Amino acid sequence: MHPATAAIADLVASITPWDPLEQEHIDRTLAWLASTDDIYRRVPPAVPATHLVAYVVLVDPVDRGVFLGVHRKSGLHLPMGGHVDPGEPPPAAARREALEELGIHPEFDVVGDGPLLLTVTPVTLPQPHTDVSFWYVARGHRDRSYSLDPAEFDGGRWWDLDPGTLPDTDPHLSRFLAKLHHHAAAGR
Repeated sequence: MHPATAAIADLVASITPWDPLEQEHIDRTLAWLASTDDIYRRVPPAVPATHLVAYVVLVDPVDRGVFLGVHRKSGLHLPMGGHVDPGEPPPAAARREALEELGIHPEFDVVGDGPLLLTVTPVTLPQPHTDVSFWYVARGHRDRSYSLDPAEFDGGRWWDLDPGTLPDTDPHLSRFLAKLHHHAAAGR
């Protein structure tokens, strides 16, 4: 295993699964990493067919909000983030994406600087592929507006942390919010 791939496998193995689905995603990701070193997207949108993504979820833990942008390509309300560049560690990708898409240097102090969640998501458009996504939590402030990259997003807004109030979004966002709530309740 290439050292960069081994470092990613260590990061995946360090994530405590929230539910059986996350455990399945962790196991699947570790098996994938053991089978290949071709883990970074080289040719958009789908080469290789499975590749790494880093989400940066802007959360206001005090005023209980999550900031989502209207993603131009998917039409979904999504956290900021994107593909991990070849050789780039996922935490560095999360920081880069926050700077590119939000114009901020993120503070990863809500739950720590590691990813809170790992998901494996099949994507069908524009070409079928699979995103293996690390979900990082960055501190935001609900009373502040954030300027999103207009090439990526058609505006954004704050949503309550209640999963019942969410718009069309990533299929795993409600699980992310449940795990985030659990961490907050546990005082972590």
